[in-house]
Amino acid sequence: MIEKLKGYREEGKELLEKNQIEIWDIVQIKTRKTQYEGIVLPRIEHSAPNFINIKLENNYNIGVKVSEILEINKIGKKEASYKIPEKDFPHNKALPILKLFGTGGTIASRLDYTTGAVIPSFTPGELFSAVPELAEICNLECEIVFEILSENMKPHNWQKLAEKVKDAANSGIDGVVIGHGTDTMSYTSTALSFMLKDLSIPVVLVGSQRSSDRPSSDAALNLINAAVVASSDIAEVVLTMLGSPSHEYGLIHRGTLVRKMHSSVRHTFRTIDSIPLGLVQNRKIKMFTTDYRKKSKKSTQTFPNFESKIALVYSYPGNDNKLINFYIDKGYKGIVLIGTGLGHVSTNLYESIERAIQEGITVLMTTQTLHGFIGMNVYSTGRELLNMGVIPGKNLLPEVAYVKLGWVLGQTSNPEEIKHLINKNIAGEFLEREIPIAFNYNIDELLKNKKL
Repeated sequence: MIEKLKGYREEGKELLEKNQIEIWDIVQIKTRKTQYEGIVLPRIEHSAPNFINIKLENNYNIGVKVSEILEINKIGKKEASYKIPEKDFPHNKALPILKLFGTGGTIASRLDYTTGAVIPSFTPGELFSAVPELAEICNLECEIVFEILSENMKPHNWQKLAEKVKDAANSGIDGVVIGHGTDTMSYTSTALSFMLKDLSIPVVLVGSQRSSDRPSSDAALNLINAAVVASSDIAEVVLTMLGSPSHEYGLIHRGTLVRKMHSSVRHTFRTIDSIPLGLVQNRKIKMFTTDYRKKSKKSTQTFPNFESKIALVYSYPGNDNKLINFYIDKGYKGIVLIGTGLGHVSTNLYESIERAIQEGITVLMTTQTLHGFIGMNVYSTGRELLNMGVIPGKNLLPEVAYVKLGWVLGQTSNPEEIKHLINKNIAGEFLEREIPIAFNYNIDELLKNKKL
């Protein structure tokens, strides 16, 4: 049961207490400019204290500033029901069996539109009630692995997920879907790509950009598309989200080449330096390449060891040796430099970089531009860094370089083996070259012009 004024404090709480109003009360609010009617909603603990949140009749949430409220009156109550009606998920022998692992985020939630409560829906029956189309695609098993914000994901969570996926793959499951918050989903897709060897089934990470309390939520469509991809012959770790402003299809991104590129739009994920593996539309898949791992009967293995003492250091005008020296003194094992241009940093950092390498710390270079390749032989700065022992990261995105370096150092401490594994294309993270259209691809235009 939610406490009477959950998340309210200071001005907001004082106003509600003064007028004997609680969460789920239906209220009329009169301000200097207009009048509202809606249901008082619970708030996040760290929300600004000077607002009252209500859900309007049109299902949109608004925050009303306390200082603008002239009058607030209770006219009724509509308390949330946290029980989702469950329907038996039908079993169809002709359909594949998928495992859905939940880690948090909004992808496996639904809304009580009357009260505005976001309700976790995670049993097969609850998901069938919320997204009945899933029963036409697969037989579904569900398991909550974590219930955390994606920004709180840590390497030990990746390790646990990898073991869960391995067990599912080796048990005869046809595909895995992982519901995940979007902010760090590409870190997890990269980690699983390295930790899982001889993967025999599809592993599809999926999330939603719009929470379930908004009519524009993309959760259901993304989940449907993910189930279709998890039923395919792609035996890789991939990420599937909506693919265009029209939201007519989802794109299938390789787990080591994808990045979230916008904070709020639903088609936020992009494959960098290449094009996606394919798209899913109307429950059908169109692949843009045949260069992907296919399903097999191999036994999936895990290599989950990970060195967590890896630093990401962003190069910027005016930075000095202090930060890198801090990581050296704290016993870090690897440093990923997010350099400028073709892989440069200020000469101010040379002293600490050289010290790090001399003390056995692996230093890997990436670029802030995201698109394009490292080219450290072009300018004197790059050549000087190469001579020190900095390893060029080719086309690796900074977060992919961070995960790969942590994984590599989790497998070996031998300097030669470290360099070998870093330079080895293990999970499709390296490209031979940047595809010319990759920087500004538009799938709709490419399909129209039959270039894919």
